[in-house]
Amino acid sequence: MIDYSVYMQSNPLDETAAPKAYAKAQMRELMTFDKFIKHIASHNGGFSRGMVKGIVSDTCSCIVEQLLEGKKVQFGELGSFWISLSCTGAESMEDFTAANITGVNIVFTPGDDFANLVHDAEFNVVASRIAQAATLKTEKAGGTTVDLEAARAAARPNSSSSGSSSSNSNSGSGSTTNTGGNGGEGGGGGGDDSGDTGEND
Repeated sequence: MIDYSVYMQSNPLDETAAPKAYAKAQMRELMTFDKFIKHIASHNGGFSRGMVKGIVSDTCSCIVEQLLEGKKVQFGELGSFWISLSCTGAESMEDFTAANITGVNIVFTPGDDFANLVHDAEFNVVASRIAQAATLKTEKAGGTTVDLEAARAAARPNSSSSGSSSSNSNSGSGSTTNTGGNGGEGGGGGGDDSGDTGEND
């Protein structure tokens, strides 16, 4: 099940166009490497967690090794790994040297199993992280209503203490919601890190 919240977005290429509503995925949980290894081991009774961890770690090391040899690694249904380069420009081709290369980037191209997950996915709409955090804060303080616009303004990176910033186009259509007695709308999606609230208003 994929949780998502809805936000309004203006078209940066057409300032006269009305904002439209779009979906933003909301992470339910951070699957750490150790948790993922435990999950894999639970599907394969013949392999211990230590064995699975060793195989995955060695796989990562071997992929890096092959990429640094200039190879493209095709990894079955998972997809393909290859590299691209970041560079600073030179005045001419003759002036360009390896010193102009500033970074080696790993690129991943999804395979068949990852090409388009929308056909297998199930979706569940939830409140944004900002709304969830503001609702929880209000409930703990004994309040009954949440000022969503104030919460959004407070989460903006360049917002002032007075909350006067008005540059964010994702203001939505309503500024207040009633928390009711059950924690507000979409409370089931509040399992992510609260530190990411500024990215998902």
